[in-house]
Amino acid sequence: MVKRIKLRTLLLGGFITLLFVVLFIRMFTLQIVQGADWHEKGVARWEKQSKIPAERGTISDRNGDVLAINAPAYTVVVSPEALHANGLTDKVVDGLHRILGKNVDELKALVNAKDSKTGEYAKSREVRNEGWKIDESKKKQIDQLNDQLKEELKKNKKGQETGLGTIKESKRYYPKGTLASHILGYTDREGKAVAGFEYMFNKKLEGTPGYLKYQSDTSGDKLPNSNEIYQPAVNGKNYKLTIDNQIQYYIEDAMKEAFNEYKPISMTVIAADPKTMEILGMANLPTFDPNKYWNYNDNKKSFFNYAVKATYEPGSTFKIVTLAGAVQEKLFNPNAFYKSGTIRVQGTHQDLHDIKRSGWGTISYLEGVKRSSNVAFVKLGEMLGKERLLKYIRDFGFGEKTGIDLPGEVSTKINLPGPVEVATASYGHGVSVTPIQQLAAISAVANGGKLLKPQIIKEEVDPNNGTTKTFPPFTVRQVISPEAAKETSYYLEQVVADRKDGTGKNAYIDGYRVAGKTGTAIKTVNGKYDSSKSVVSFIGFAPVNDPKIAVIVIIDQPNDPTVGGGKAAAPVFKKIVSQSLQYMGVPRSIEKKDEKDEKNNAIQAQNRPPAPDLTNKNLKDAEKQLLKAGIAFDTLGKGETVVKQFPVKGTPLSPGQRIYLFTQTDNVMEVPDLTGESLRDALDVLTLMKVSVNVSGEGYVASQKVTNQNGKRTVQLTLKPADVLDESKDGDEDNSDKDDKDRQTGKNEQAGGGNQSSLGRTNGVNNDN
Repeated sequence: MVKRIKLRTLLLGGFITLLFVVLFIRMFTLQIVQGADWHEKGVARWEKQSKIPAERGTISDRNGDVLAINAPAYTVVVSPEALHANGLTDKVVDGLHRILGKNVDELKALVNAKDSKTGEYAKSREVRNEGWKIDESKKKQIDQLNDQLKEELKKNKKGQETGLGTIKESKRYYPKGTLASHILGYTDREGKAVAGFEYMFNKKLEGTPGYLKYQSDTSGDKLPNSNEIYQPAVNGKNYKLTIDNQIQYYIEDAMKEAFNEYKPISMTVIAADPKTMEILGMANLPTFDPNKYWNYNDNKKSFFNYAVKATYEPGSTFKIVTLAGAVQEKLFNPNAFYKSGTIRVQGTHQDLHDIKRSGWGTISYLEGVKRSSNVAFVKLGEMLGKERLLKYIRDFGFGEKTGIDLPGEVSTKINLPGPVEVATASYGHGVSVTPIQQLAAISAVANGGKLLKPQIIKEEVDPNNGTTKTFPPFTVRQVISPEAAKETSYYLEQVVADRKDGTGKNAYIDGYRVAGKTGTAIKTVNGKYDSSKSVVSFIGFAPVNDPKIAVIVIIDQPNDPTVGGGKAAAPVFKKIVSQSLQYMGVPRSIEKKDEKDEKNNAIQAQNRPPAPDLTNKNLKDAEKQLLKAGIAFDTLGKGETVVKQFPVKGTPLSPGQRIYLFTQTDNVMEVPDLTGESLRDALDVLTLMKVSVNVSGEGYVASQKVTNQNGKRTVQLTLKPADVLDESKDGDEDNSDKDDKDRQTGKNEQAGGGNQSSLGRTNGVNNDN
């Protein structure tokens, strides 16, 4: 018995001893061997980290008008549990379908969703994608629906939880819609940069998030005297681009008109300041709205930036390179003669032709330039020879990327293996270029021979420290001399100025000297040339004596195969450039008939008072200044500050000419009474108001009619000669209604005097008419 007790005691003691040994080893392992690891895990459990988001940088145009900004957004959420508890499922489904346009069956599935673990109705579900990051207007409609549901619950004496609500978030917002969309690109709903400038400069735009670390108890509350680690967020940088919203608008408006008329595959237009190569505007059609990018997923062409990503054979616009090279080498004699029509490539049996195969007989090289004669340029290419021609092609930037700060730029190497390739390259066949390369090349001619890197950024501002970085022009190389550039510009001006033979005559702008070149090239389809498909273009700059803007217009495959660059693309160029030069305040030149007229005009110009600078002035102060000076004026808009004026400051005013004061820039301004104005002044005013214009008759504005079609205002102007208009005025001198109208619109008649103020493969066949 005693033995048994001792044995049990021994076993029990041994077991207890062993237990303590195991516990000691385990404690040693946990505290000593694995102590550091467990300490980190413990710290992780009681240490909390709060993320501090960084603000994405804004993007604006050269004048500070915002193009991309962060805006409040709201995500719609529903609670199936609360909806079923209060019997509101059907009303919420109907309301969300009406407000968001979401499919009814999808909404029913959402409000009937159940928790996969408990099998009960889910507590919360987001309404994706239609209800994800909606804007303020949609949110107000959701709030109104929610208020109606609460009223119903109140009447039925139920709870106040409707099961419908919104969560405040943030999203990228593009206030100008489609304007400059291919430049800007966009960020998706998750904040990921997808295309354009947003993608190219995403790292700098998004900044670096900050954080706050602190120790907390089991409830998540901060512990007293806990150590805090605070890392502030570094907000993204703000960018001011080189583009001008107004010029961008002119570009897109002119493009839409041509796109609707010719219905091409695509259109591309780029405008730049040739002296700096700052991009003033860039657009493609088809296009997209970055605020609604998901609506264009079935049409990838809408997102494609042809300006930098597409290569095409340029046709006759490429002749500028051959001409400039020949002028630089002193090989071009405008008064020398050659036989047009057909030419055989030296050392081969290959014949090349002008668009008019019979030619125009024996003509001068200058006439050959104006008529866009392929034969003339083949001869110039032969004079230059392969090595020199290839050198000028490469010096003008072809065969290498321009380095523009936009994603996806491409370039194709250019080689001229034999005499046929040299001959055809001289007039733009057998070479592949991009629109941005073409514009950089023509700008080199305009600015005195310097190839410049295209610039899209004007300023980079760091909001964290207030520093600003500017981007001055960058010269790649001097391609031709200033003298050769000036001479080349003169010849290109003749292409436009010659209203009889110039292929670019449809780009002629009254009062401005324009230089340019047309281009039309037949495309290949399945390896064969198809004369029904072509790429037509126009490229040029103005004014020739002091270039302010260079523009390229490309129309890929217009529906009318008979139109060339001169007929389809040149008018687009003309509209954009004429509006832009007026907007920029570039004065028109007046042709002088003789020395006496020139002297008289100069005296008259000196005696004409210049338009004062009224922009940004208080409206009342501006009106007082004009009244004191005896200058007639109209006030447009309901604002209190002058945001624009026409004519711009410094413009010599004709006797009785009005100044128009714009106090708003939106499209709700009332169209002023333009009766008696010249067509030019009427067009200038309506252009600034972004109003479409139709004109009938000749002379001065006799009457006007405003119509609204599909939300776009159009003004029909009826013109009559000055003498007819004067007779009409004589009969209306006692019209008190007109006097009242004049007083209401801010007209001042104290000035006196009359009111008669002033893309694919091509076969090298070019049709530039």
